Formats: sequence, structure tokens, C-alpha cells
Amino acid sequence: MKSSILFNRLLAPGIYQMAFSCADIARSASPGQFVHIKLNDSGHILRRPFSISNIIGDIVYIVYQVRGSGTLIISRLKSGDEIDVIGPLGRGFDISRTKNRALIVGGGLGIAPLLYLSRMLSNKSEVFLGYKDHLFLVEEFEHPIVSTETGISGYRGFVTDALKEYLESSPMADIIYACGPVGMLKAVKSISQHYGIPCQVSLEERMGCGIGACLVCSCKIKAEDGWHYMRVCADGPVFMADEVIFDD
Repeated sequence: MKSSILFNRLLAPGIYQMAFSCADIARSASPGQFVHIKLNDSGHILRRPFSISNIIGDIVYIVYQVRGSGTLIISRLKSGDEIDVIGPLGRGFDISRTKNRALIVGGGLGIAPLLYLSRMLSNKSEVFLGYKDHLFLVEEFEHPIVSTETGISGYRGFVTDALKEYLESSPMADIIYACGPVGMLKAVKSISQHYGIPCQVSLEERMGCGIGACLVCSCKIKAEDGWHYMRVCADGPVFMADEVIFDD
């Protein structure tokens, strides 16, 4: 479907936030789902996947990092430009599992899809945000616990260290929701198992078709006979952490 860009602005070095108007996506999307955007460039055939960062009314927000020629083209789009977008796609977070309190843990660009989740859960969540150095979206969250590896803001160290310190004094939660680098997700999974708290993780993988046909984004999931592959784009991107097999 065609949508009009409202703005496409720089948040931090190499990181942008885009907002576009699309009532169909806004009304049906759930936290953790994503959209697929087509590039208006003959040299780029595949669409690019972007997590839905937030929804306000009929406006859909995404946050992305320029990592190659495709996202560089998208970063040059301006207010009023039209984009071809498909969505919402994938399986998002199960917010029905939160009865009293959820812990939301994000690292790097994985912070982006957790904004919509935190707003859906309102005052039922405690948010942990981890950055290497440059901050973005912090002001969009309500009273987040911020960690930076360089110590320029908040807790100095990894976001998982802040999570462990928090749980040592307050070890009760219905569930942990997490999105970020694989190393962070592995650590969050270990912490959740130690405290006996269920955990859902949103995986970040390269995608081709975005609908489960090409199998480019397969991940290993536990099964009765060992493990099997599942598609991050169609079966995920959100999975129960206990099911995911993270390669060493």
C-alpha cells in the first residue's frame, strides 16, 4: 500500500526515525511486528524490514540505522515522499502474559520496537535501555533505567548488569520482554532462567521476502526430537526465550 512520509529525521549518528500515515497498519499492528518497505530504486529488488517503533493514531513510526546502500536511500527520503509498504507482518509480543509487572529490556537498535510495547503496557512495566554511547528515544519512555557502556549516561556497563542488579532486590515479574543483539538476548535468557521468569525475545535476522517463503531468516528452535528451523519473519520475530537455540 502507498503511504506518505510525515518526517524522516536524524536521532543519533546514523540512526533515523521515520513517521508515515497508514491507517490500515496502525489499526491492526501489535507490539513486536514489522513492516516491509520497497525501495524506489531498480538496483534494490528486495524490500527492507523495519520494526514498528510506535503508533499514534493513524501514524506509524519506525527507527532504523543506515547500514548499507538500501537504508542510505531510505534516509534520503523527505516529508511528502510516498513509500510502498506492506504490514503489519510477523508475530509480536504476547502482552496478555503481563498481569502485574513486566520487565522490558532493549539494547542498541533493539530498543526501537519496545517503545510501542511499553506504551501498551503503560504503568505495568519497568524499562531497561542499553546503549554503547549515543542515546536515542530515551525521552519517549517513562522513567527508563539507562545503561551505557562508556558511562556517558546512567548506569555504566551492560544493560543486563542493570537488570541483574534490579532483580537482586526485586525478583518478581510476570515476564521479561527483550530485543537487541544476540549476546544481550543470550544473557537475558540466562537471567530469566535463573529467576524463573518467563521471557520473550524478538530476534533480529536478515530477511528476504518477509512472508516466510524464502527461508533466509530461519532460526533454531527446540523440538521434542532435538531442534528444527523456524522462520523469524513469519513464525516470529518474537519467540519464547527457552525455545531459542543461540549458536555459540
